[in-house]
Amino acid sequence: MAGQTVSYIRVSSVDQNPSRQREAVGATDKEFLDKQSAKSRAARPGLDACVSYLRADDVLKVASIDRLARSLVDLRNIIDEIVSKGATVRFLKEGLTFAPGNTDARATFLLGILGSFAEFERELIRERQAEGIALAKKAGKYKGRKRILSPEQVRDVRARAAAGESKSALATEHHVSRSTIYRCLEEPQ
Repeated sequence: MAGQTVSYIRVSSVDQNPSRQREAVGATDKEFLDKQSAKSRAARPGLDACVSYLRADDVLKVASIDRLARSLVDLRNIIDEIVSKGATVRFLKEGLTFAPGNTDARATFLLGILGSFAEFERELIRERQAEGIALAKKAGKYKGRKRILSPEQVRDVRARAAAGESKSALATEHHVSRSTIYRCLEEPQ
């Protein structure tokens, strides 16, 4: 029985259009999509669903290496997990294929090099972003990210947390993460 052809598409922000990747990938039986910038696999539900969905003889098509992972370690782990299930991974831009029982030394070597370049490029982007923020702060143009919770909400969270309410419940009620609640409680008043 032949497997399915599956695609994984990731765009770095909600307003980016996945059309270019869809065109590169072509027709597939099923598509998995993440519309967010994520450093690691932890914040990518589309990728988790994709890897869980794959079975033996399926083929995962990805437009390019940098769409699957941002670090070489994550990239290698994801590919190994998919191949161990009996599925194949194809990177279309780079022309690399990783399949069960097929150890291609050239593909593994190129994966290391291209994965390292993708990781390096991401670090350069972060560096330039930090430099731009520093310049904007110096010029008085950077005010930081908009606060998730309003000052009234912060007061409410602090009062209710002091009264013993669960931080998890407060986070759920305000549609934020628990770490946001903890940061809110740690900030000076």
